[in-house]
Amino acid sequence: MDLRNIAIIAHVDHGKTTLVDELLKQSGAFRENQAVAERAMDSNDLERERGITILAKCTSVEWKGTRINIVDTPGHADFGGEVERILSMVDGVVLLVDAAEGPMPQTKFVTSKALALGLRPIVVLNKVDKPDAEPDRALDECFDLFANLGADDDQLDFPSMYASGRSGWADMELDGPRENLDALFDMVVKHVPAPKQIAQMKEPFRMLATTLGADPFMGRILTGRVESGTLKIGESLKALSREGELIENFRATKILAFRGLSQQPIEIAEAGDIVTIAGMTKATVADSLVDTSVTEALPAQPIDPPTITVTFGINDSPLAGRDGKKVQSRVIRDRLMKESELNVAIEVTDTPGGEAFEVAGRGELQMGVLIENMRREGFELSISRPQVLFTEENGQRMEPVEEATIDVDDEYSGVVIEKLTGNRKGELVEMKPAGAGKTRIIAHVPSRGLIGYHGEFLTDTRGTGVLNRVFHGWTPHKGSIPGRRAGVLISMENGQSVAYALWNLEERGKMFIGAQADIYQGMIIGEHSRENDLEVNPLKGKKLTNVRASGTDDAVRLTTPVTLSLEEAIAYINDDELVEVTPTSIRLRKRYLDPHERKRMAKANQ
Repeated sequence: MDLRNIAIIAHVDHGKTTLVDELLKQSGAFRENQAVAERAMDSNDLERERGITILAKCTSVEWKGTRINIVDTPGHADFGGEVERILSMVDGVVLLVDAAEGPMPQTKFVTSKALALGLRPIVVLNKVDKPDAEPDRALDECFDLFANLGADDDQLDFPSMYASGRSGWADMELDGPRENLDALFDMVVKHVPAPKQIAQMKEPFRMLATTLGADPFMGRILTGRVESGTLKIGESLKALSREGELIENFRATKILAFRGLSQQPIEIAEAGDIVTIAGMTKATVADSLVDTSVTEALPAQPIDPPTITVTFGINDSPLAGRDGKKVQSRVIRDRLMKESELNVAIEVTDTPGGEAFEVAGRGELQMGVLIENMRREGFELSISRPQVLFTEENGQRMEPVEEATIDVDDEYSGVVIEKLTGNRKGELVEMKPAGAGKTRIIAHVPSRGLIGYHGEFLTDTRGTGVLNRVFHGWTPHKGSIPGRRAGVLISMENGQSVAYALWNLEERGKMFIGAQADIYQGMIIGEHSRENDLEVNPLKGKKLTNVRASGTDDAVRLTTPVTLSLEEAIAYINDDELVEVTPTSIRLRKRYLDPHERKRMAKANQ
């Protein structure tokens, strides 16, 4: 059967997974009476809850005698490790762009990776039926983006289409029939080249592993594209590292291919197809699975280095062990090591003493997703404030810089620019009207300056602003950046909070807890209205007497406490504070820093 391998790339919420749903339906991948969940490719619970794609996943459809393997890629740069591996399996990309918003930062990130691999994109302008859609402007911005990313003449001569993924149509013309996705299928078959590996069918078997998984029946499984040759079940293979060193010899006990949303066993894997192989025990991502006669490993795409690090430790608060079942450091370590094996963008190292672990990754969202998965598995953790990783280049200290793309109402643009270019040491790159009374601001800001900024940004823009950020590069160290200005309210007692005490404390600042909450000495219960920390007693009840007076017996009405999400809590804390994470609670607390650790952190923030 004729074969095509494509990846669909887009910014968060531009309709990528919804379009794949329609491609599967219209290609006949589902039975007519089959119950299929919306956004079928988002199989992970967190993906469904947050409406984002976290893990790259494959599917397959048949169209007029051609099998099309489709890879759904994450739209967020924090999960870029998935993108960089997955693009090596495909021969073309479909770039989905919101016709109203145009190309956004995550689009730029993934597209730059695709263009660097020589892939020629098909641009699909999605959501053209929205009232604020401007497809012509979005198309011009796509061309400018490709030119800025160094696309060659062939890549700049890209085909474009107009579509509505939710309505299930795509046409070459804006005023086309708007009936189905046939035009998109035909464009993929015509425009995307067949895998060049098909011509290498008679050579020895070679496959580069791009994603790692585990199955309760088959054990360790690796997925990738067959670069040459064929493989039958039961044949002997060997796994080679990137340097060509032998890792293990094994037999292919199972070969699976993608057929619709499921994987089906096949007898033989052929060059060019994307398959999953079982049977190995040690091989992992970026290793080469090859015939026993092959001695050289396949070249593996390098992965961008991590930019932030977070310390994962045991939960040693007075409330430890009440909610979670997995609280020991060795259990936490095993889970983190397993994660680093599955996700090449994460690195885990032990700290002196072995009670805590340094986890390095791409961004706060990636860390938040890992912590959220762990707390749902029953872990209790204490999490430190994210620290930026620095590098040395020609004897100069370098730090990561992110490109922040911000859409705000015109009236708030001044305060946003002031915050970014002032204390946060950002540089304004571009500022232009975005229509509908909004301004688009593009700035290059050190990663240190953006940690903890999102909550402040939403306050400054009254919740109407949209902030997108993506790793831009490295720049010479820009000096000290001040952290959170406000102090915190710290409990000086153990017990359960009393409504009367919290009511009297409201004039001191915003509360993070309500009445009858379990608290302990050193726990952060709110944000102080001033810059210093303040110890308070949230257990102090009202003195009861026999005297009653109309002016002294007011009803206690508490203001609704501020509830911080996991990512907000991690970004909110200072260096001498921790986030306590359990399956049911997220708490903030102070921690003791010995003089050496305090000195090290002060040096890192200078």
